[in-house]
Amino acid sequence: MRPLRGEDAAELHRLVNDWEVAKTLARVPFPYPRELADEWIASTRDGIAEGRAWHLAIAGIEAAGTPEEKEVLVGCVGLTLDPSGKEAELGYWVGRRFWGHGVGPEAAGRLARWALANLGIGKLVASALVENARSQAVLRRIGFRQVGEGAREFLSRGGAMPVVLFEMGRDDLPADVLPAAPAPQPEEVPGKRIVLVSACALIDPDGRVLLARRPEGKPLAGLWEFPGGKVHPGETPEAALIRELKEELAIDVAESCLAPFAFASHAYDGFHLLMPLYLCRRWSGHVTGQEGQALAWVRPQKLSDYPMPPADKPLVALLRDFL
Repeated sequence: MRPLRGEDAAELHRLVNDWEVAKTLARVPFPYPRELADEWIASTRDGIAEGRAWHLAIAGIEAAGTPEEKEVLVGCVGLTLDPSGKEAELGYWVGRRFWGHGVGPEAAGRLARWALANLGIGKLVASALVENARSQAVLRRIGFRQVGEGAREFLSRGGAMPVVLFEMGRDDLPADVLPAAPAPQPEEVPGKRIVLVSACALIDPDGRVLLARRPEGKPLAGLWEFPGGKVHPGETPEAALIRELKEELAIDVAESCLAPFAFASHAYDGFHLLMPLYLCRRWSGHVTGQEGQALAWVRPQKLSDYPMPPADKPLVALLRDFL
């Protein structure tokens, strides 16, 4: 996926000016005027620059590894932010010659995960014609759930058409983007497995606390948390935290600088989380996100303004009162 370019206009017009494609798209007229392609591509640049819409080209490579290798336009995928900033609408289309290649689920799923991790929205919405079973299947495959039916104006059809309505939140992300659970060991007692995670409240000289936003592709992507990670077999919680802070934030922390503060105990579906929280005021190195995650230094009284995973939330009040 990439931003649309002016030179895409002719091919975009050729692909979307196809009744089998246009009839499934609410905002696309048919026939599709050639000059409209130029105007729409120009508008997509404005939308991205203003942070209100992200309409991208889906591109592929033909004849890879040969002298005839070239990039080709396959379709488009887009997000439009609601004026409230609390949700965004997802849409996509793929040229007819590329149907059946898995392009739609890959592009739409990738953009959906990016949106939930980076835009601070609560949910995504989408719709598909009642008669368009293929598009409905794509939306379900990437994590959307059906929430009802309605009607929507279709420019290509000249009026309202019945549609199926879909929504998707962070909890709806399909299992294939979540880390696999370890296989139960023979000696385990039946019941929920215990997952041990170490976390740290880094506190700077101004008394601010560091929060990190979970990047796309991880469970609960887009939520803010205290840095840390899983304790590996044979590791102590302190050793795991020192390792995680180095890997995630590029800082070195001595065990003597980690002060046990509190812990969280929370039941998730499929496992129970136990998370000791340490305080740390001294480290070496410059705090830098190594996994593409956003970072924020937050005043204690503002910590509750940041949406967090359920396990982290009870720690906020304790930390705020202490600091």
